[in-house]
Amino acid sequence: QVQLVESGGGLVQAGGSLTLSCVISGRTFSSATMSWYRQAPGKGRELVASINGAEDNAKYADAVKGRFTMSRDNAKNTAFLRMNDLRPEDTAVYNCVPTINNVPWWGRGTQVTVAS
Repeated sequence: QVQLVESGGGLVQAGGSLTLSCVISGRTFSSATMSWYRQAPGKGRELVASINGAEDNAKYADAVKGRFTMSRDNAKNTAFLRMNDLRPEDTAVYNCVPTINNVPWWGRGTQVTVAS
């Protein structure tokens, strides 16, 4: 069993910044591929960023390249998503998803709302 605690969402003005955090317990974190997904109202789920346990560089969706930065702290079993220059179209529920042994684990997500 994997437990996820996502935090850091909220309401921000366009151009502002937020940092999402995801603390994971219950399984080995360092070997997991970590991903952040988002889903806006009325839209499908979108992969925002992901980082393999063995890699230093994250991969990003084109819509967030240059604005979002994903990182991980294996010692603290925590993943982060730093979001700069937020836009109204970034409004969504953001989920942290560790994939362990090809099994993705989903938490409740955290709401990010960007006001224009």
